[in-house]
Amino acid sequence: MSEAVLDIRNLHKSFGEKVVHRGVSFQLQQGEILALLGGSGTGKSVILRSIIGLEHPDEGEIIFAGQDLTRLSERALMKIRQRIAYVFQNGALFDSLTVEENLSYSLREHTKLTEEQIHQKVNAMLELIDMSGSNSLLPAELSGGMQKRAGLARAIILDPEIILFDEPTAGLDPVNTRRLLDNIHKLKARGITGIFVTHDIPSALEIADRIAILYDGRIAVIDSVENIVRSTDPLVQSFVSGSAEHNPDHHLGTPTHA
Repeated sequence: MSEAVLDIRNLHKSFGEKVVHRGVSFQLQQGEILALLGGSGTGKSVILRSIIGLEHPDEGEIIFAGQDLTRLSERALMKIRQRIAYVFQNGALFDSLTVEENLSYSLREHTKLTEEQIHQKVNAMLELIDMSGSNSLLPAELSGGMQKRAGLARAIILDPEIILFDEPTAGLDPVNTRRLLDNIHKLKARGITGIFVTHDIPSALEIADRIAILYDGRIAVIDSVENIVRSTDPLVQSFVSGSAEHNPDHHLGTPTHA
């Protein structure tokens, strides 16, 4: 087993009366993509948001680079967000900026690259996501799929150590889903480390190295894709078949993995 770069320990989180996390624990290993599955409203995205400090757990630790991220100041978290990138569902581009300006923004803020070096890096990113020549377009001129890919490029342009994917294929047609997954495969070939939150089971099985299933406020199952596909556990089967997404509160029996 490779080294854990992120260690989630016993996270608890409630929103008013609604208990979302009841002791979520898992590790992310260097060089892997971990897909995080769970029914609607189970708090998958809350875990990602907690990692970068957009949510604050009621209890528990998030260990990265020897620090508990739950205890950091906002100023310290700003530095962490340069090392842990968040790919938002909608691309989260600045509407009034061109594609090039969106991608170059963080380079200007956080590096000492020259304008020519920034331009070269932006072009390299656009080539990676199959959007060469789109530098001067505004987000409103992009398709939904292109917005998501541009958002991906902006998130990774600082070469983060971890990438958090929040429902990256949501709302995309099959053609644009394929393009986005191809882009992520290119990143995998570079050895990226990431967490892939999704309801899209086929994409999760294709892109991930391991699968974690969030159920009843905890990680009920975490295993390799191969073992997940072969599993006879009724909880696992309900997700692999997609039935849990349609009825996440359906009685699924007791998980056989912990």
